[in-house]
Amino acid sequence: MIRLAVRCTPEQAEVVLAELTVLAPNGVEEEEGPGYVEYAIYGGEGELPELGEIEVAAGDGLVEVVATEVPDDWADRWQDFHKPLLVGERLWLRPSWGEPREDAIDVVVDPGRAFGTGAHPTTRLCLEYLLELSEAGEATGPLTDLGTGSGVLAIAAAKLGWEPVCGYDHEEPAIDAAKENAAANGVELQLERMNLRQQLPELSPTVVANMTFPILREIAGRLEQEGSRGRGRRSLPTVAPEAPLPTPSTLILSGLLPTELDEIATAFVPSGLAEADRRIDGDWAALLLRSA
Repeated sequence: MIRLAVRCTPEQAEVVLAELTVLAPNGVEEEEGPGYVEYAIYGGEGELPELGEIEVAAGDGLVEVVATEVPDDWADRWQDFHKPLLVGERLWLRPSWGEPREDAIDVVVDPGRAFGTGAHPTTRLCLEYLLELSEAGEATGPLTDLGTGSGVLAIAAAKLGWEPVCGYDHEEPAIDAAKENAAANGVELQLERMNLRQQLPELSPTVVANMTFPILREIAGRLEQEGSRGRGRRSLPTVAPEAPLPTPSTLILSGLLPTELDEIATAFVPSGLAEADRRIDGDWAALLLRSA
């Protein structure tokens, strides 16, 4: 097994991650160091992207690429690093080999497919918002999870009371992982593979999108186009459904850098969504938008 580590500057980390996700649909491992962010991909010989593809993906943000062999039992050793996490004193995120807690809602998400276990700050910020909406009595009706990955946000939403919960992701392995995790948690998710750069599903009143800045900006543009079309104004060609997409009343956005918050918040204003709250956790940030 080979571990291919791509180090990039923190300023370019989000862009590099977005590009690497395309090259490595099974996900990446993230670590931070002094002056760099490292994304690691695991695979056998012939399974990893070519060096040229990595260099193009990283662009000007590339610091270095390091390939190392890892022991055959690396998957078992990973269990030593994947620890349970308590979010908001109510959600207990744990791997299947971890112990549940009687005083918290149990969410079981195994790593291995590398689509998120809840430990990353962007996921935690989304979970905190979901918990607060639930505590305010808003965990009712349907919810849409854009870029569902491992399904951790969708599963948590279902356990908090939203129903039905629909999840969408571009990568088939992500949909498979979300299905497995949903089954392990005993919840029903409506999951579908969809390229969110090209189209959007019908959106629920509550939407959570833990994605990268470029994709969130495209989603904002598509919602604006749909709103214009719904008002009878000429809009750019779109592959969205013929009926105008409804604008969500509550939108949770994460996967952002703090410096990107203002631009993303402004991008959703034409769709009738205004910033209600923003949060920063280390190098990452999230937004809560509400219908104006």
